[in-house]
Amino acid sequence: MNLCLFDLDHTLLPLDSDHEFGEFIIRQGLVDGADYRRRNDDFYRQYCDGTLVLDDYIAFTTSVWRELSVAEQSALQQAYMGEVILPALKPQAVELVERHRAQGDLLAIVTATNEFVTRPIADAFGVDDLIAVRLQRDDLGRVNGRIDGVPSFREGKITRVEQWLSDQGRHLGQFDRVSFYSDSPNDLPLLERATDPVATNPSPELEAVAQSRGWRILRLFA
Repeated sequence: MNLCLFDLDHTLLPLDSDHEFGEFIIRQGLVDGADYRRRNDDFYRQYCDGTLVLDDYIAFTTSVWRELSVAEQSALQQAYMGEVILPALKPQAVELVERHRAQGDLLAIVTATNEFVTRPIADAFGVDDLIAVRLQRDDLGRVNGRIDGVPSFREGKITRVEQWLSDQGRHLGQFDRVSFYSDSPNDLPLLERATDPVATNPSPELEAVAQSRGWRILRLFA
């Protein structure tokens, strides 16, 4: 068995599901549009330039929905999937996942986006194992705006992948082939641990690194 890991945003999806969720929240009329968009855009720019403080972003992005009832949260997820995500699922991305599944690879999506946004997306790809930013909950099971454990962000992706494998009695070194598909230089730590790093729809920064190191470059989306 080989291991195949996928980043999500701009890798399997032609969009950033975190940022688009913010835009979706605005369209739902749940926030003041101008102020929320400004802050959402600021956080996205910080992510792109490598200065994001993830704890601050999680507090912000969960603030709108975490006071809703469980039924309201579920309805919000379903509406987001129907309006934004399902129309953005591209056959070539689904086929990539299915090709690795058919090869018998152990699959996981490893993303810095939180589990509330990404669990339904992983389900849409048919990937059971999702390594996303876990959201801390209070004694009543309510999300409190903080991160639970190590966030799957930058070097944290390695830690979380190793924890996930350890829970199964496995480790990274036991696989002959470890593929990791990503678009972002934020994922360089995990790309460097893969035997088959694939710069997928890469940013200019990651494309330059991939070319200099002879990594495979894959363009799923035009």
